[in-house]
Amino acid sequence: MSLDGKTQITDDPVKNFEKWKRKYNKTKKRVKQVQKTTKKRDYEVERETIQKLVNKYSEINPKEAVKFSDFPLSKKTLKGLHEGQYRQPTEIQRQTIGFALQGRDVLGAAKTGSGKTLAFLIPVLECLYREQWTAMDGLGALIISPTRELAYQTFEVLRKVGKNHEFSAGLVIGGKDLKDESEKIHRTNIIICTPGRLLQHMDETATFHASDLHMLVLDEADRILDMGFADTLNAIIENLPKTRQTLLFSATQTKSVKDLARLSLKNPEYVWVHEQAKFSTPATLEQNYVVCELHQKVNMLFSFLRSHLKKKIIVFFACCKEVQYLFRVFCRLRPGISVLALHGKQQQMKRVEVYNDFVRKTSAVLFATDIAARGLDFPAVNWVLQFDCPEDANTYIHRVGRTARYKEGGEALLVLLPSEEKGMIAQLQDKKVPINKIKVNPEKLVSVQQKLEAFLAQEKEQKERAQRCFVSYLRSVYLMKNKDVFDVFQLKLPEYAMSLGLAVAPRVRFLNKAQQQKSGVMQDNSGAAGHESEDELKSFKAQLKGEQSKSQSSQSEEEEEEEDDDDDVDDDEDEDEETLKKVPSILSVTQEKKKDDEDDDDDGDEEEMVAYLSGADEEFDPSTLPDPDKVRNSESSSEEEEGDSSDRGGRKRSFSSDSSEDDDSDDEVQQTHVGKKKPRKESTLTPLDTGLSLAEDEELVLHLLGSHS
Repeated sequence: MSLDGKTQITDDPVKNFEKWKRKYNKTKKRVKQVQKTTKKRDYEVERETIQKLVNKYSEINPKEAVKFSDFPLSKKTLKGLHEGQYRQPTEIQRQTIGFALQGRDVLGAAKTGSGKTLAFLIPVLECLYREQWTAMDGLGALIISPTRELAYQTFEVLRKVGKNHEFSAGLVIGGKDLKDESEKIHRTNIIICTPGRLLQHMDETATFHASDLHMLVLDEADRILDMGFADTLNAIIENLPKTRQTLLFSATQTKSVKDLARLSLKNPEYVWVHEQAKFSTPATLEQNYVVCELHQKVNMLFSFLRSHLKKKIIVFFACCKEVQYLFRVFCRLRPGISVLALHGKQQQMKRVEVYNDFVRKTSAVLFATDIAARGLDFPAVNWVLQFDCPEDANTYIHRVGRTARYKEGGEALLVLLPSEEKGMIAQLQDKKVPINKIKVNPEKLVSVQQKLEAFLAQEKEQKERAQRCFVSYLRSVYLMKNKDVFDVFQLKLPEYAMSLGLAVAPRVRFLNKAQQQKSGVMQDNSGAAGHESEDELKSFKAQLKGEQSKSQSSQSEEEEEEEDDDDDVDDDEDEDEETLKKVPSILSVTQEKKKDDEDDDDDGDEEEMVAYLSGADEEFDPSTLPDPDKVRNSESSSEEEEGDSSDRGGRKRSFSSDSSEDDDSDDEVQQTHVGKKKPRKESTLTPLDTGLSLAEDEELVLHLLGSHS
């Protein structure tokens, strides 16, 4: 209404709303256009987020990091850790992640089971995320593990933690199709591999290259070097770019690991978590050892399993053949618990199957070699039993590390022989390993020897496995470097063979040779052993040809006898016979015969009996004996005897493999020499028929020759 009251104007609310709506829509449209022009794209927002995370790297304080969310990590990585049930970082993870995120090289050492896997997987994921790596960029991170099982386990952890990222990852290990790997390897961003397989791809796969590599991880580096991959590792590192970041992790810091670190790391950060720790093993691990005779170990193992049916147990053995035989035997013995086997002779798919099966089970026993001693994370393992003594204290630490992981409890039992106790316990004490001695209760031992004998009697294949197990165990003990702990000559072999179900201990060739060498060294020290140099062998041959004096020939005969003895031992090992009888030598010179008789007297009456009796005519060729009528003819013609005495004087027959060749060559020389002589007149005498055996004839010949001289 106007003030003058003449004209009255009313405001229409509908018209006012429409006017306001038009104005609002124009403003909203203008704002949208402005926002559209100024809105950042997704990759730009992600870059800003990455830059904010990078700016926080220098502010990382390991002491304040209680949760993984306290680290400046990407949302995708944190989500993967949360879904994988990883909440709090371990000590090695707290100290390593900060340095690794800043791009520094790290040399890390920590106890087994301390969480080293996440300590390098998290930096690997964050490194590629920072670079916004894609499948088109190729290989960005390389993780090298010593064994296929450890590589497979690392790959499974990576799948859990990194499943929210868009990176491609591959497992490159032996036992898989090489052609199939070659077709995919060039598009893989993260490769987890073993050294031998990786080097094979570098040599044979044309599309594979590592020129854009950002990060190299060496997991269990000491184990890689111990397995003999030093040259392979050096060849791999030479083909990698120099500008990479390297993370090297190991449970122990050996000299070889430090040498490798000097070659592959640049100004590294040393992270030794448990260097000042009181003990080298987790505090939650209870460790004991028991002294047991070798022939009672199988009974003790069976009794132990029978009393721990609801537990998850790993049993470590020294060799694959031992695992193969005892696994099959214990499956038939039915101890009441599931029995699995893991060793290096299995196919790759079988090894993966056994690994996954043991991970899933809540109560089972795994028979394994040291292939399972490094890095493998089997959940909820209650017991680690070391059936055979480990090579050294470091191997012991790695074995017991399969239990008491991530602050959980566990128990370990070490089985030692009486000869191994002193040396091994001293090594463990030097490594700060707390271990207590317990005793076996004989009343609770269950003997399975008769059952094993029955199994072997039923199946020939099982018996062969038992024999291979026997020999393989002895070889593993014999090849150990520390002879103060491992002495194969102190083992009671017949009793051990019976404990495996064998009636007789198999013949061990390398052990017989080693024992022979050992006795030979003792004889050398006492000055009683002969020399077998090439010059002396030549003089021996010359003596057979009659080109040596009588004084030298007698010395050669003694050497020849020793050589014949050695040949007999070799034949005994090759042909599996108890003894080979030797034919006595035929000497035509009195002085040589006397010396030979003295040597025979020194050797003892027993050897003389073996030479002349027990079917001696079956052990040599009768054609080699002299004909009695020729002996008489030689008595009648003294001139010819003097001409032939030198030829017959050095003759000595031996049926060993080595000396037979020399005899053949000497026969040829003698035939050519005799061919130049005047032909003998035919004797009118008839052959002498003594009515004696060939061996007795030979004694008669020796008597006649001696009386004639």
